[in-house]
Amino acid sequence: MEQAVNLWPLIGVGVIIIGFVLRFNPMLVVALAAIATGLAAPMPVMQIFTAIGNAFVKARNLPLIILLPLAVIGLLERHGLREHAQAWIARIASATVGRLLIVYLGVRELTAAVGLTSLGGHPQMVRPLLAPMAEGAAENRFGHLPEPIRQRVLAFCAATDNVGLFFGEDIFVAFGAIALMHTFLLSSNIDVEPLHIAVWGIPTAICAFLIHAVRLRRLDGWLERELGGKAAAANVAATKSGE
Repeated sequence: MEQAVNLWPLIGVGVIIIGFVLRFNPMLVVALAAIATGLAAPMPVMQIFTAIGNAFVKARNLPLIILLPLAVIGLLERHGLREHAQAWIARIASATVGRLLIVYLGVRELTAAVGLTSLGGHPQMVRPLLAPMAEGAAENRFGHLPEPIRQRVLAFCAATDNVGLFFGEDIFVAFGAIALMHTFLLSSNIDVEPLHIAVWGIPTAICAFLIHAVRLRRLDGWLERELGGKAAAANVAATKSGE
């Protein structure tokens, strides 16, 4: 007879989703999800806390690896990194949000394809550089951005980094997913070189680039429709007041 599978431990996934939607402290949410999963398993309370403690000890150096770059980036921001990025992009008259993000998307995919995934990322690239440059390009053309439109531009910056990384690293031969597929195929007596698996990720990466590039061009059109008329009216009013 088949043994019934206990699905109650999956309640931890629901705890994480609810906690993040309600914007609770991420550390608290993850800890509660681990405890809820352990209780639903079921596991003794002491065993749950022992497992959490062992995991913390094994990963005790991880916070240092994460916090050091954040401290450096915070120091650079304090000394005007965001302002310099906005001022630099404002000097390029032809720069638009879409064109800037298309260039970044291409660079992100290419660097991820050769394994340089750490060159980008939200904390080290999107927040201190890419987002201020996109804001600067938009403000240079349309003036002050309303908050909803500003948030949309920031969302596209984050999405562009995600798309470039996700589809670019699929081409890298040492990527974990490729190693997993290679191992699975070997277990089925199908011997395929990891390089051949990685090559077949290239068409997908190209399609992802083209599709997202079209979305970014449409973003430029949307910004022009939403803000172009207002910017022109503001310029006319400024000209009349100057006369």
